[in-house]
Amino acid sequence: MTESSNNSPLGNSPEAQSEISFYEKHKKVYIRDVKGWWNSWRWVLVWLTQIIFYLAPWLEWNGRQAVLLHLVERKFYLFGLVLWPQDVFYLALLLIISAYALFLFTAIAGRLFCGYACPQTVYTEIFMWVENRIEGDRSARMKLDKGPMTARKFRLKALKHAIWLLISLWTGFTLVAYFTPVDELLAALPFGFSGWELFWTFFYGGFCYMQAGFLREQVCKYMCPYARFQGVMFDPDTLIITYDPERGEPRGARKKAVDPKASGQGDCVDCDLCVVVCPTGIDIRKGQQYECIGCGACIDACDPVMDKLGLPRGLIRYTTENALEKHFSSKEVLSHLIRPRIILYTTILTAITVAAIWSLAVRVPLKVDIIRDRSVLAREADDGRIENVYNLKVMNTTEEPKRYLVTVTGMEGVEVVGDAVVDVAGAENHEVTMVVRVPPDSGKKGANTIYFDIKAQNHEKIAVQEKASFLMP
Repeated sequence: MTESSNNSPLGNSPEAQSEISFYEKHKKVYIRDVKGWWNSWRWVLVWLTQIIFYLAPWLEWNGRQAVLLHLVERKFYLFGLVLWPQDVFYLALLLIISAYALFLFTAIAGRLFCGYACPQTVYTEIFMWVENRIEGDRSARMKLDKGPMTARKFRLKALKHAIWLLISLWTGFTLVAYFTPVDELLAALPFGFSGWELFWTFFYGGFCYMQAGFLREQVCKYMCPYARFQGVMFDPDTLIITYDPERGEPRGARKKAVDPKASGQGDCVDCDLCVVVCPTGIDIRKGQQYECIGCGACIDACDPVMDKLGLPRGLIRYTTENALEKHFSSKEVLSHLIRPRIILYTTILTAITVAAIWSLAVRVPLKVDIIRDRSVLAREADDGRIENVYNLKVMNTTEEPKRYLVTVTGMEGVEVVGDAVVDVAGAENHEVTMVVRVPPDSGKKGANTIYFDIKAQNHEKIAVQEKASFLMP
């Protein structure tokens, strides 16, 4: 977007002809490979997250997929736990716990999630590893991109994109395998997928290919909202990747034997290695920037330079603003991490997590819905008693078949007519119609409250009580 001043009072003067650009022109970021402590940990997280993601759909538990969010059956299987739509409360708890964990982690350690566990970062690392192995190091890639389209360039680019597409499609397939049993997906290959399965495989795979292969740092800089609101979670005692200007400035190139203090220079030799290894292409020496994802690549690049110069490490380091300004020791930095907001986040997170675990531990694996048959409000039976008809939906949330005994209380002489036993297979629900009768003089005219007690035989702890209304004419 540009803004022209041709109609301004300045007429056709040079000032009137100037254009103002509202968007920065994108420059491709060529990242130099780096080795070091932080990079090693980043790859540990890459391996860990991807092993979990790709392996989980293939695990079996009790003869079924161990982790399956089965949308068709409306059941969520998490190893030995079976959750039904009525258990959406636990999904809400999981989201709340995740949010508070993110707040707590960010307030303490900054954007380490972005730098180590975010899917965008993880898949970008994988795609760049493929790119480096095929096209070469940073200088080789830059030379290749600037050169004409030769047979060699076409072959390398085609091979790279083919591998990217395979990774992306397998990632999309794996995502769908969390919602449709993986054995069904394998049986449906190559052309038996349903419309939605095909859509989500290509949709997620396409976004993986586009974002990790092409957009990369632009996702972090322009699309991800987390970078925007992280500022409200940071404070001067939050651990961040930062450059020490007091020690490093004024920076400039010099020979190894030259004493920087004697020459009036800082420790930084202006080698720009911290810039060329940054996945978002920023210069950490310009201060804290929202584009920084806290990956620590700049630290891995700077520390070996300091070693070669015979200077102490830590010109770029993982510390806090207060520690940098007030020269805190490591012990003082740790002592300042415990502050009111951290205590508050920790307390809330601990309370919610304990409550969720306790709720799951005492959860009764039986759910019952009772609806009175409204087609017949009340009727007199052959024996003179008044009867109401009820539809019971009994859900067995365990994976073992259960037999349940149904009894009724709440009115004098109330009882279930006929068979009061319900058999339900494991992880299934069963609907049954039951007739309840009471003596004609046992209740008031209109609605009377009764209680259905449903108990599993040989499992006394598996029992629920549901309230219902009995209508008397």
